[in-house]
Amino acid sequence: MTEVKVVEAAEGLFTIGGEKLALIAGPCVVEDEAFTRTLAERIAEIAGELGMPYCFKASYDKANRSSVTGARGPGWEEGLQTLAAMAEATGLPVLTDVHETSQVPAVAQVADVLQIPAFLCRQTDLLVAAGETGKPVNIKKGQFAAPGDMGNAAAKVASTGNDQVVFTERGTTFGYHNLVVDMRSFPIMRGLGYPVIFDATHSVQLPAGQGSCSGGQREYVFPLLRAAVAAGVDGLFLEVHPDPDQAPCDGPNMLPLEELKGVLEVALRLHEVVRD
Repeated sequence: MTEVKVVEAAEGLFTIGGEKLALIAGPCVVEDEAFTRTLAERIAEIAGELGMPYCFKASYDKANRSSVTGARGPGWEEGLQTLAAMAEATGLPVLTDVHETSQVPAVAQVADVLQIPAFLCRQTDLLVAAGETGKPVNIKKGQFAAPGDMGNAAAKVASTGNDQVVFTERGTTFGYHNLVVDMRSFPIMRGLGYPVIFDATHSVQLPAGQGSCSGGQREYVFPLLRAAVAAGVDGLFLEVHPDPDQAPCDGPNMLPLEELKGVLEVALRLHEVVRD
């Protein structure tokens, strides 16, 4: 049996690493305030019906885009205002990513979980700054990184006295716009003592697959998600949208909102069978 820490956010309202399969879900980027609140409430309703701990996610800025014209979101000031308004209205915990150390203090005032993007998982100053907030830190495993390497990333956060760390698997570079998910990464990273989440939607992304933007194969979200839950994960990360094909970015790999409940029901049945 693998022993992992139980990470708590928002004064225990959201936990990862306990008996229940946790859910982090929301759109790729922050859109307008009404949309953000409505989507958050709908996902929360589904998670509540299924008894899943839930944290809303959305990015205020997607700094890593395929091209200079790629949709990035509203920016950190407007985006954080929208996330703060949603959180105040709904009481939901919030996760969002940080790209620069200068952004960390402001983001920590709004977000309950700080996320380190995959391409930045080795950035020592950013990891330390996130750790110093005392907030849980979700480190996405770099597309270039071996799962065992994430112990070094966690140690950078833990050097601040903050051991509230979570790892997220989002696929490894395979070449020619493809990612591959090595199912061995889940027990390897859990073996480091921290909870592990599977990002099923970014794992089917085709980076720069459409030339000036990324493509995706959302038809593979469900089979990969089933395999990951069977391999043993503590939570799921899903980008969800009512109309992915009209989303500002990452539409090809996002899960339609109407499919979310059915996907999670299957995941929970599998989790019940395989959990420690």
